[in-house]
Amino acid sequence: MWYRSRKSTVIALIMRFYDHVSGAVLIDGHDIKTLNLRSLRLRMSLVQQEPALFSTTIYENIKYGKEDASEIEILRATRAANAHRFISRMPEGYQTNVDDRGVQLLGGQKQIVAIARAILKNPSILLLDEVTSALDTESEKLVQEALNNLMEGRTTIIVAHRLSAIRNSDNIAVLEQEKVVEIGSHKQLTRKADSVYKQLVSLLQ
Repeated sequence: MWYRSRKSTVIALIMRFYDHVSGAVLIDGHDIKTLNLRSLRLRMSLVQQEPALFSTTIYENIKYGKEDASEIEILRATRAANAHRFISRMPEGYQTNVDDRGVQLLGGQKQIVAIARAILKNPSILLLDEVTSALDTESEKLVQEALNNLMEGRTTIIVAHRLSAIRNSDNIAVLEQEKVVEIGSHKQLTRKADSVYKQLVSLLQ
C-alpha cells in the first residue's frame, strides 16, 4: 500500500511474467513453476488501471475473453459488468470502434469493457491492479458494482491504495518497503494499536 512497495510485482509473479528466484508461489498447494503456463493463464483474468483494449470494436474487445463465445454469452457478460447500457447508447453500439488503446471511451467505460471481457472468460482467479485508482467518484461506483459481480465465487487478488477497494476483503496484506508487514481483515487490523494499516486508514479518512 505504500510507495515503492512493489505491489504490482505480486501480480506479475502470479501471472508468471517472470519467475521467482527464491521462496514459492503456490496455487492449491502447487508451485506455479510446475504448472503449464498456458493452462495457468487460462484460469486467470487480469484487469489493470489502464486496461489493454485493441483497435477494433467493443464487441470484439469483449469477445477476446472467450473467442468461441456466443452473442448471448457476450450480452450476459456486458449486462453483468454494467456495460450494456452505455454501449447501447453509442451510435454504433457494440460495433463502435474504440481505436488504439480505447481512446474513444472514457476511463470508467474502458474499465467496464475490460471487466465484461473478464466476466466472459469466467476465470478461477481474478487479478485487479489499481483498477479504480484513476477514476472519479461516479465512475468508481459503477466500476466497483461491476467488480462485485465479477468477484463473486472466485479467488480475487486486489492491488489498491483506495480503502473502498479492499475494505471487505477476507485478508488484507500490507506491504511496506517491499515486505509484507501484516495480514488480516479490516476489523482485525484496525483493532491493533500499532497497526500500519490502521495508520493508513486514519490518514485516508
